Amino acid sequence: MAPSARVPGPGPEWGAWRAPRVGLEPRLSESNGRASLPPAARTSDVLTLLASQEGDRLTVGDIIAVLRDRAFALLVVLLGLPNCLPMPPPIPLVCGLLLLVIAVQIVAGMSSPWLPRRVLGQSVARETVAKAVTRAVPLLQRLERWSKPRMSIFETALGMRGMGVLLLALALALIVAPPFFGQIPLGLAVSLIGLGLVERDGLVVAIGLAIGGLGVGISIGFVYTLFASLMSALTWLSQAIPGLTL
Repeated sequence: MAPSARVPGPGPEWGAWRAPRVGLEPRLSESNGRASLPPAARTSDVLTLLASQEGDRLTVGDIIAVLRDRAFALLVVLLGLPNCLPMPPPIPLVCGLLLLVIAVQIVAGMSSPWLPRRVLGQSVARETVAKAVTRAVPLLQRLERWSKPRMSIFETALGMRGMGVLLLALALALIVAPPFFGQIPLGLAVSLIGLGLVERDGLVVAIGLAIGGLGVGISIGFVYTLFASLMSALTWLSQAIPGLTL
């Protein structure tokens, strides 16, 4: 089978490959011996391979090695997926902090992601990754059948930097999101934005941004409520305890 042609894009990390799902058998990477997919693989194929890696835990370095030249966009997808489900702290916080680092690098125009060695060594249970991927892949496959390159504003260098700024805002909202359920709109938004960037589909990105606006509003309301409650408690203490100055 002749190799599939890559659709031109603004840079290797954002490229999409429009090809049928034939000949996508995993192959071993010469650099680390882990299975990898050819460039014809779609997002759902890459995530399925990631969830099938050997071992009980996956390090951040392992994940980046599998994502390879689509690391930026697919890291955005991966950081959003766990938050599409009710998750206890500190998972949304960790995902938000990592997304913050990625967003800053996108704004800076870096060609590939950089993470500290200590972060690359951090691991997550493969079962957790597999659970998120299992729920996400059927939806991703339906979106991939419908998705196509359009609304190319996000493909320009300036557009990508602007996307980095928007991801930065979503990352900050995710860090302060209400626990367990409050991060779900943000998780959906980040996942859709990452998928839209991989597939070069500006409409999917726009839908993700719309959902993200809702998530940001929820986080702002949560922070305001906490702050107002704290100020009310301090006011009550100052009145209840004579001589107490706060």
